[in-house]
Amino acid sequence: MKDTTKVVTATEFKTNLGKYLDYVLDNNEVVITKNAKKAVRLTPYITEIERYYTVKENALDYQYGGKKVSYEEFMEIHEKSELRMEYINGEIIILSSPDPFHQSISGNLHIKLWSYLKGKKCKVFYAPFDVHFYKKDLDTPDVMQPDLFITCDLNDKINEKGRYMGTPTLCIEILSRSTRSRDMVDKLNTYMMSGVREFWIVDPNKRSVLVYGFKDFDIDEYSSSKEQDTMVSCSFEGLEIAVNEIFEA
Repeated sequence: MKDTTKVVTATEFKTNLGKYLDYVLDNNEVVITKNAKKAVRLTPYITEIERYYTVKENALDYQYGGKKVSYEEFMEIHEKSELRMEYINGEIIILSSPDPFHQSISGNLHIKLWSYLKGKKCKVFYAPFDVHFYKKDLDTPDVMQPDLFITCDLNDKINEKGRYMGTPTLCIEILSRSTRSRDMVDKLNTYMMSGVREFWIVDPNKRSVLVYGFKDFDIDEYSSSKEQDTMVSCSFEGLEIAVNEIFEA
């Protein structure tokens, strides 16, 4: 980590180049000014793998240390990292890799939803895909990667950086031991308060699916389907899936 920062003029830096290079190599930084304005920052060189682990360490520190980080800070960390991460209630959450059964469930659902939506305006996507959820009356979004989601506003909600900035109509989360509490509490609240119309919670252990329908930022409908049942969407007419087909390995 950097110990101190020296601010020097361009003339001073040129005159004592070796001195300041040694200073930077000792894990410090030098800011060079020109015409009384900060112009250049000189920092120690680190390799890409060192940068990767530095970002990972910082992100994990935010996650496990309970530290809050701004949306702008999260985006800066996120864009420099290859880790999958989410931003919920001001904290960075590192996402682990899904297991094979999780992937089978995701694949089965994607096939069913893609078939249902074929020829329609709405489209289905699956993680990793960042979605920025703006909760009612809040300016700072949560950034999450639903396991699957359906969007009906894709064409109108892509910004200049190519990011999707709309609100999905349906979000789906597949529970795991590490995400169960977060999916059933924090994500339910975020989806409900950001204008999502429907939320499915898929439980691989119980082989069941919970369906929440939202209206006016509150729960309007709720149903639970087990393996022998057929689950029914509350937002998409005619979307019905046999639950046992969701859990086919």
